[in-house]
Amino acid sequence: MRYFDALATTLNFRRAAEAVHVSQPALSAQIHELERHFGAKLVSRSRGASELTAEGARVLPRIRAILGEIDALEASVGPSAAHDRTVRLGMIPTVAPYLVATLLPRLRGDEGAAAVELKESVTANLLTDLRGGRLDAAIVALPIEDASIAVRPLVEDRFVLAGAANLRAGLAPPVRQEAIDPGELLLLEEGHCLRDQALSVCSLADDRRLVGYGATSMSTLVQMVAHGMGLTLLPEIAVAAEGSRHALAMVRFADPQPARTLALAWRRGSHGGPFEALAETIAESARSVIADGAEWIRPQEA
Repeated sequence: MRYFDALATTLNFRRAAEAVHVSQPALSAQIHELERHFGAKLVSRSRGASELTAEGARVLPRIRAILGEIDALEASVGPSAAHDRTVRLGMIPTVAPYLVATLLPRLRGDEGAAAVELKESVTANLLTDLRGGRLDAAIVALPIEDASIAVRPLVEDRFVLAGAANLRAGLAPPVRQEAIDPGELLLLEEGHCLRDQALSVCSLADDRRLVGYGATSMSTLVQMVAHGMGLTLLPEIAVAAEGSRHALAMVRFADPQPARTLALAWRRGSHGGPFEALAETIAESARSVIADGAEWIRPQEA
């Protein structure tokens, strides 16, 4: 059932196998076994991609509900299970490098806090691991459209426009979104939710007008921008760290300023109390990091 859940999320046998840490033939064999057990075809296979059949789509919510109940049962075993076991926390790559240094001391300082294991990955992989019980919670960007996942918004993370230190005067703050030339815009590679958010901010239905290359990490992206290779949208949570490392000019957008909402996600059905407390600690840490970045953003010109 966990393999089927991963396949239903990725709709790709290779990526599903990677998400659950098994070989592709092993995953495929288990999907065949599940179909044999149900006596129905659950996945329609093709060379390029896969999709759920009507039967597969029908059983998926019930399978996810069963997995959630199993995970909730395991998490509740023992009188002090919430404190005795390690909390496995995931983070998207555009948050983890900037939040960890502030968050971990706060978590370790909480009385009775559980030990924490961290995993950094893109949203699709984090949600697969969350549903599969390999993570307890994950910091992601909304929206998350999955009835099996509970979310608690943490903070609004506004975007700023970042370029080389000699960013042209024509982009003095506040910048209007329509003033950005898509031909100058550098983004992370496909698979990162920040790429989709940036495309939405710039009202681009597709990426054919963008610069023909991207970066696999925010750090690489910022280095490219700092050396005059283009512009990018930088979330506020990254401003303090990247502003202290690189010669950048960062300006705010005109109101309403574009933003993403960071949230803590966990399996619905798990006891929510510990996650609500964890969410509050994460939110306080994120607000602190964002506030530290204010000095690096060019003030609005009169």
